[in-house]
Amino acid sequence: MRKSKPKKRILLPDPKFNDTLVTRFVNNLMYGGNKSTAYGIFYDAVTRVEEKTKENGLDMWKKAMTNVMPTVEVKSRRVGGATFQIPSEIRPDRRIALTIKWLISYSRNRNEKSMAERLAGEIIAASKGEGAAVKKKEDTHRMAEANKAFSHFKA
Repeated sequence: MRKSKPKKRILLPDPKFNDTLVTRFVNNLMYGGNKSTAYGIFYDAVTRVEEKTKENGLDMWKKAMTNVMPTVEVKSRRVGGATFQIPSEIRPDRRIALTIKWLISYSRNRNEKSMAERLAGEIIAASKGEGAAVKKKEDTHRMAEANKAFSHFKA
């Protein structure tokens, strides 16, 4: 067990939209410390979303984030030799972390040409309530619903 909780690092807002959530997203998108490349990919994806939907790209991205954000998840817990999947609420910072992780990983698995195109496609799909990231959220909720009977084992 840790002696104390690590201090939260303060993120600087991104240069274009002045939003710390964008910085958090870009930090997860980044490979090997190439932050400027990651920013380029994100901004390009947002402009592609604007071109395709004729709506504000950042608003579409935020809508996609809220559509992908889970509220419950299952955690494994051993009780008397058996392992149970126990549904539990997700704290707000973990919700955002899961949302970002799912959006990025499922856009990487798409088969468009560039990463910006893939990310734009996943953002558009998620904002409509479709796409692999939204499916993942629904599967997580379904799993929690199916294991509701074990919720009395909460730690």
